[in-house]
Amino acid sequence: MTHFLSSDQNPEGHKLEEVLRKVRNDIIYRATKIMEDVKPEAQHVLNNNLEILGLLADAIQLAEDSTNVLDKSFGSSRAGSPRIGNG
Repeated sequence: MTHFLSSDQNPEGHKLEEVLRKVRNDIIYRATKIMEDVKPEAQHVLNNNLEILGLLADAIQLAEDSTNVLDKSFGSSRAGSPRIGNG
């Protein structure tokens, strides 16, 4: 069973790209809170967050691509009915 993502057991779940965008927004929010902090630890965390944001951007793009492939091949998803894989 998935906790966040849409699935046959969790039809009210979210698309992967939606979850990743929410995580990205949270990281951006947290980063703005420490961007003026000159302590080396704060700058280290900020730099890590910036790297993570780049990786998330790539992950969002991949998730959107997967959604586009599924939509093009099988139409919009329907609650409780997986488009691919074993149901």
